Amino acid sequence: MEISITPIVTEKATQLTEKLNRYSFRVSPEANKYQIKDLVEKLYGVKVVNVNTAVVRGKNRSRWTKSGLLRGKTNKWKKAFITVAEGETIDFYSNI
Repeated sequence: MEISITPIVTEKATQLTEKLNRYSFRVSPEANKYQIKDLVEKLYGVKVVNVNTAVVRGKNRSRWTKSGLLRGKTNKWKKAFITVAEGETIDFYSNI
């Protein structure tokens, strides 16, 4: 099973990083906390202290077209909050 992980860089996520040394990632819905911890430690070379996850529900979407109202729903996804050890940081822009 291939686990995908993408950093979330928003204002709220940046505030969590500055205050609590906690980083946010969008991960595969089938990934568990142990797999996420191993992957982050391997990719970024940091010591992970804690992993919290949350499942973000899909949102209802609708739009008007010539043929009438189209309704749909976005997919649900999983968000992971990674707390790293004191004094360690993750640089998202080093791989660019």
